[in-house]
Amino acid sequence: MGFRDMFNSVLGRSKIPEAKTDRLFAISTAVITLEMNLNLKPSSVAAICFKSMEMSKYQNAREEIEQLLKFSTKETGTDFSIEKDEYNFLWVVLKDKDFEDLVTNIHMISQTLIEQGFGEQILCAVYRFESNGPVYWIYNFKLGNYYPFAPHGKNNRDNSMEFRLKSLMEKELPIEKDIGKWYPLWSMPF
Repeated sequence: MGFRDMFNSVLGRSKIPEAKTDRLFAISTAVITLEMNLNLKPSSVAAICFKSMEMSKYQNAREEIEQLLKFSTKETGTDFSIEKDEYNFLWVVLKDKDFEDLVTNIHMISQTLIEQGFGEQILCAVYRFESNGPVYWIYNFKLGNYYPFAPHGKNNRDNSMEFRLKSLMEKELPIEKDIGKWYPLWSMPF
């Protein structure tokens, strides 16, 4: 910790960590274990969520993301939509039967946002799996880790399933150790 960091810490100023994208691809290899050993099948849907931005900056970033997606989806056949949830967060929702295409497009979108100066706006990437109901693997960009989210009914979680998934996947995925940071995402638009 340098002098400036220590000074900012004493004054209560903290810098938001930069978005991490290096661990995003871990889900690409983990999907095999999730499918074969845990009977969790990728549902062909994934999304990336980020905070709202100043309108002019948002418009530029949105146009660049849409242009990149139109170009990349010609080759992959990925469908996409850009939506807002009830909390005013923006979501790029992707649909593709090829899981690798979903992961690649999530990475491309996050890199585009970082290059546009919106790295601090990126919140998470979400991959939906199916078993006896939806199970989500959420990648928190600020922490650089995944965590499971198993909704059960309206605003309830299957905590035992989440802990089981954690223990079975922690050798393959960078799992967030602090379960207090396993935030539920109730308002996902998919």
